[in-house]
Amino acid sequence: MNSTKQLDMATLILRLGLGGMFVAHGLLKVMVFTLPGTAGFFESVGFPGWLAYIVTVAEIGGGALLIAGLFTRQVAIALMPVLLGALWVHAGNGWLFSAENGGWEYPAFLLVATVVQALLGGGRYVLPVPGRAAAPAGSHS
Repeated sequence: MNSTKQLDMATLILRLGLGGMFVAHGLLKVMVFTLPGTAGFFESVGFPGWLAYIVTVAEIGGGALLIAGLFTRQVAIALMPVLLGALWVHAGNGWLFSAENGGWEYPAFLLVATVVQALLGGGRYVLPVPGRAAAPAGSHS
């Protein structure tokens, strides 16, 4: 496999992994914690409760867009404040995410991965959009 194909595959794998993680975290807020429960948690850590609804929509919608490869750079940038908020919430719990209430290692890693995705863009393997030309090999727009 040449380096262009490797970069295309690496970009795809990162995008699918991040997108899946965001969708899973958004669905966790809806299906396990419930939206009112998530809003209560947000309030307990100093955020307004209504922000939980915006974060949940951002995670599910943004994750789906990442998976599809649509507006990848913009979506990754838009999701960074969500990860900065998670990092802030977990900062006082220690480094490892296995710490009580979860440490800051996992949100920090996800933030770095999201920055990398924003820098890479969507890559070659994205869903086709009518009126948008397919990206040439090695293009990461």
